Amino acid sequence: MAKTVIAVDGPAGSGKSSVSRAAARALGFGYQDTGAAYRALAWHALQQGVDLDDPSAVLASWDTFDYAIGTDPDDYFVRVGDTDVTEAIRTPEVTAAVAHIAKLPEVRERLVQLFRQVMRKADGQGIITEGRDITTVVAPDAEVRILLTADESVRMARRSAEVTTQSAAETSAALARRDAADAKVVDFMNAADGVTTLDSTDLDFDQTVQAVVDLARAATH
Repeated sequence: MAKTVIAVDGPAGSGKSSVSRAAARALGFGYQDTGAAYRALAWHALQQGVDLDDPSAVLASWDTFDYAIGTDPDDYFVRVGDTDVTEAIRTPEVTAAVAHIAKLPEVRERLVQLFRQVMRKADGQGIITEGRDITTVVAPDAEVRILLTADESVRMARRSAEVTTQSAAETSAALARRDAADAKVVDFMNAADGVTTLDSTDLDFDQTVQAVVDLARAATH
């Protein structure tokens, strides 16, 4: 593993990705968005014409899933083979397909190994890895484990501001569906033992980033 691992969990719209990336930049750490891998695999399955309701077909698509992600917070990219899918994996179509991918235990197991491999190869003093079950499954021994959350109305407002191709109502409904689907697989709303809850409801972006940075520095100095 990298010298220091910071694991960040949280529901959709909690700001995990943007906050973790900014905190990694401030700390001089690498940054891994694990949700990108789920999205990239969903994108890949859609490109292959896979029946997302057929678990065996989804698993078979793994054999041709050539995934790469940039862990430098200033040089972030997601690629499948030679295709840059950094933007393509954020479309509503891919978002809708992710739930079919994420609910499969075999897929989750393979992706956990992929995430750990990325962490082992990371350069620098450490890496912030964020997603859904990072503090409990992917990196339960991380030096810092954080559950980043916020009130549902705040999370929906933040997500709506990020997504310009849908109405606020559509975005909120998609967020609620994603949380409900993922909640069947992993508990990302309640902090496990040893995990620090960071509620950003009343914090702005910079304050939330600083809170993560402070937790990291307190644990590593």
